[in-house]
Amino acid sequence: MAKPADAGQAYEEFVKGIWKENPVFVMVLGMCPMLAVTNSAVNAIAMGLATAFVLIGSSFLVSLLRAYIPKQVRISTYIVIIATFVTVADFILKAAVPEIHKALGAFIALIVVNCLILGRQEAFASRNTVRMAVADAVGMAVGFAFALLCLGATREILGSGSLFGFSLFGPNYEPWVIMILPPGGFIMLGVILLFFNWLEQRRAMRPAVAHEEGSR
Repeated sequence: MAKPADAGQAYEEFVKGIWKENPVFVMVLGMCPMLAVTNSAVNAIAMGLATAFVLIGSSFLVSLLRAYIPKQVRISTYIVIIATFVTVADFILKAAVPEIHKALGAFIALIVVNCLILGRQEAFASRNTVRMAVADAVGMAVGFAFALLCLGATREILGSGSLFGFSLFGPNYEPWVIMILPPGGFIMLGVILLFFNWLEQRRAMRPAVAHEEGSR
């Protein structure tokens, strides 16, 4: 049975990946799939789920086997483990949703070299218990999927006038076609990063403002 302290620490590891250490909005990792496949919300969710499957599965296995993996070949071992889960995810998407699999194309296979996944194995999963590694992986996966969905939904709404394929504004809407093209990905990502940095600055300023008001 897990101790309350362990449960609390696992919860903290989970939550940090969603906001405090969000892999996209804070650490700016995984930019290749972030920009390449987020021209629609459906593609964003599919890539987010595939990445989550790989990240959680590989973190579980790396943490479970961390005592048996020689340091000299640890990176190679991590890549083999990650590639195994990527292959499974690729086959599942191809069998279950072939149209989305075709739309994502080579970017499914490129999950292998996503610095977010390899980085979590080296920095966290290989140094912590299975419980903590899975909590960290789930939090990071949720944070990454959330970022993908934010970008994908916004680009689809502006660029196509729809969300998940359903029209929002009717036939008279003039779509911003640039938003579903590569430049639109860079523009929208910059706007979202600016917004989240503004929110973080506002949050950091609150204690100072409260202290100043209290001292009056």
